[in-house]
Amino acid sequence: MTITYLLNVLLMLALVAGMAVGTLWLMRKFQPGLSMGGQRDRLVKVVDAVPMGATGGRLAVVEFEGKRILVGISRGRMDVLSEAPIDGAFSRYIDDGDA
Repeated sequence: MTITYLLNVLLMLALVAGMAVGTLWLMRKFQPGLSMGGQRDRLVKVVDAVPMGATGGRLAVVEFEGKRILVGISRGRMDVLSEAPIDGAFSRYIDDGDA
């Protein structure tokens, strides 16, 4: 009885582990933004984001089509606050990590 119980537990463990691996594989296959491989080029890139208060609002700088766009993000809403070329007005405020 003990050996049967242990075999049953091992079989169930293998089944659950196989289902977990299969689920992760399907997620990776059907959601390309979550790929484990190298970074792919994106059309939209979030350069920086800063939380604004306890309500969940944020300020974010987004790169798109050669522009840096300052957006205000709140629950259910996103507003464009300002735009500038990538080499323009925002450059002096943004730390890209280049030291």
